[in-house]
Amino acid sequence: MRKYLATALAATVALLPVLAHAQTGAVSVEDVADTGDTAWILVSSAFVLMMAMPGLTLFYGGLVRAKGFLAVLVQVGAIAAVASVLWVAVGYTLAFGDVSGGWIGGGNAWMLLNLGNVRANTAIPESAFALFQMCFALITPALMVGAWVDRARFGWVVAFSALWSLIVYAPVAHWVWGGGWLATRFGTLDFAGGIVVHTTAGVSALVVAMLLGKRAGFPRTLMLPHSPSLTMAGAALLWVGWFGFNGGSALAANDDAASAIINTHVAACVAALVWLIIEKLSVGKPTSVGFATGAVAGLATVTPAAGFISPGAAMLFGAAAACVCYPMIQIVKQRLEIDDSLDVFAVHGVGGMIGSLLLAVFLAPSFGGTGYADGMNLARQAVAQFAGVGIVAAWSAFATVICALMVSMVIPMRVTEDEEREGLDITSHGERAWEFD
Repeated sequence: MRKYLATALAATVALLPVLAHAQTGAVSVEDVADTGDTAWILVSSAFVLMMAMPGLTLFYGGLVRAKGFLAVLVQVGAIAAVASVLWVAVGYTLAFGDVSGGWIGGGNAWMLLNLGNVRANTAIPESAFALFQMCFALITPALMVGAWVDRARFGWVVAFSALWSLIVYAPVAHWVWGGGWLATRFGTLDFAGGIVVHTTAGVSALVVAMLLGKRAGFPRTLMLPHSPSLTMAGAALLWVGWFGFNGGSALAANDDAASAIINTHVAACVAALVWLIIEKLSVGKPTSVGFATGAVAGLATVTPAAGFISPGAAMLFGAAAACVCYPMIQIVKQRLEIDDSLDVFAVHGVGGMIGSLLLAVFLAPSFGGTGYADGMNLARQAVAQFAGVGIVAAWSAFATVICALMVSMVIPMRVTEDEEREGLDITSHGERAWEFD
C-alpha cells in the first residue's frame, strides 16, 4: 500500500507545474518555439536589413553620379525607417492579421499587440516572424529609389513610399503570404518575394519613372556610374544578405533553408557569368557593373522559386535572368525612352516575374521540384502563377498612380531644373559626398 501511495505522490508532484500553467493561462509545450529555428530567423532578419543598408545603398549609390550619391543613401535610409514604423503600427496586421475576407488582414495585431507565442504553421515566435517580415516590408519600397534618382523631391519620396507600403505592399503580402485570396483561390506560389517584393517594386518603379519624366539630357547624355567599386561592394552585400532573404523564408533551420540558399547562390553565379558573356559579345568588354547587375538579376529571378526547385533548375533560372533582363534594359531605356535610371523594372520587376512564371514548370518532380499541391498540376499552376503576376502587376501600377498623384498634391514630385543640375546632395541635404582639396 505504501508503495502505491509513494507512486501517487510522485505523480502528483510531477503534475504540479502543469496544473500551475493551466491555472495561470501559461502556454503548453506545443506553444513553445524552437530555439534553433528562432535563432535562424533572427539572423536572417539581420541579413535582410543588411541588404537594404548598406547593400542597396552602395549598389545604387555607386551607379549614380557623384552629386547624387548621398541623396540615394538618405532616401533608402528614410524609407527603411518610415516603413518599419508603419509596419509595427499597422502594416503587419494588414498583411498577416487574422484573415478578414481574404483581401486584407484583420485588426488584431495593431502596434504588434496580441501576438501569439508561436506563429501558426511554424516553430518560431510570432514576434520573430513579424521582425523578419518587417525587413521585407522596408526593403521593397527602397528598391524603387533606383527609378527616380537625381530628380525626385525628398519629401515626396518619403511620403509616397509610406503610403505605397500600406496601399500596395501590405495587401499584396496578405494576398499571397497571409492567407489571402491569391493563395487560397488560385494557388499562387511565391517562396520569398518574386511577386510580393520584386513585381510590386519593379512595376511601381516603372510607373513612377514615367510620371516623373526623364532626367535632363536623357537619353542623349551619358550618365556613367561615379564609382563601380562601390556598386560591386553593394552587390556583394546583397548577394550574402540574400541568403537570409531566401533561406530565411523557409521559416526554419532545415533542409528547405539549405536548398533555398544553394539555389540562390548558383542562380546568381550563372546569371553573372552569362551577363558577362553577353556584354563581351555586344560591347566588347565584360564590366564590373555588368557582373553586379547580372548577379542581382539572378537573385531576383530565383527568389520566387528558391525553396521549390532543384539546383539544376536554379542554374537555368540564372541563365534566363541574364538573357531576358539584359535586353529588357535596352528596350526600356533606348526603345521606349523611359528613364528608369538604375533599371529597377528591367532587373527586379522582370526578373521576379520571369522566375514566378518559370516556377510552374520546374516545380514538377520530374525536374527535381518539390511537387504540386493536391489538386494542382502544371497547367493549373501555370494559370495560378500568371494570375498572380498579372493581378499584382495591375494593382501595383494602378495604386502607384493614385498614391503618387495624391502625394504630389501636397509635395511636388520633382525638384527644379536648377536643383537637378546642381545635384540633390547639396540642394536637398546641404552636403557633398566627396570633398577634394
